[in-house]
Amino acid sequence: MRRRARVPVTLQYAVILGRRNTVKGGYVSNDSPQPTRTPSQIEADLGATRDRLATSVEALIDQVHPNRIKQRQIANVKHFANTELENAKSKIFNARGDLRTDRIAVIAAAVAGIVGFLLIIRAIARRGSSD
Repeated sequence: MRRRARVPVTLQYAVILGRRNTVKGGYVSNDSPQPTRTPSQIEADLGATRDRLATSVEALIDQVHPNRIKQRQIANVKHFANTELENAKSKIFNARGDLRTDRIAVIAAAVAGIVGFLLIIRAIARRGSSD
């Protein structure tokens, strides 16, 4: 077990509060023109810092927890699927909700062309294997 070194309280406060005062003999000197603060003000600052740190740690835990990652990914996939479905619907239906027959005819022709192409390739492949 590692033993912690004893550090004077004034030095601990200076480190936590981020003061740039010089350290003389293990204690923070007050050579700078900064206003002096009461112990209650320092304790209030420490309490506020502790609360901000706790909030930051909780947010970090929430961000990296596996269940939260899974929930966010599921929500992203659902949002993506809904967006793509709406995009597909907008290509097939007009603003009034009527079918766009011209687009349906183009889609049907494309599907028929693909099926015809696959049938031709299949027939060529069979003919080549029977020779």
